[in-house]
Amino acid sequence: MPSKKSELIVKYQKDLREKFNVEPDMELLGKVTDGLGPSIYNRDSSTVSGSDIKELERVKNNFLIKKLGLADSPELMEAINAVMKEYGTSVRTKYRAVVYYQLTRHFGREGEYN
Repeated sequence: MPSKKSELIVKYQKDLREKFNVEPDMELLGKVTDGLGPSIYNRDSSTVSGSDIKELERVKNNFLIKKLGLADSPELMEAINAVMKEYGTSVRTKYRAVVYYQLTRHFGREGEYN
C-alpha cells in the first residue's frame, strides 16, 4: 500500500503534466515535497491561494528569498504570478509542492535541494 506522501507526489506529478505540460524530475519533486515537511498533509498549508496577496508574499519571502537564496526584486512576484496564471485561475487547489517545484525550475535553483 503506497504511503500518503507517495500518493500526494503522484497528484503533484499529474498536475505538472496536465497543467504545465512538463515531465517532472521526480527526484527534485520528491526533495521539494520533503522540504515542505508535514505541511503537505494539512489541507490549508498544502495549497497556495493565488488570489491572496499575503499568501503570495509569504511564498516570496519564505521560499524564494529564504530557501532559494534569491535577492528581493520585482522579478520574484512576476514569477509567482506567472506560475499561478499557468496553473489556472479556475484551479482552486494549487498544490504548494507544485508551485515550489515550478519556481525552483524557473530560477534554476535545483542545487538548493542537493
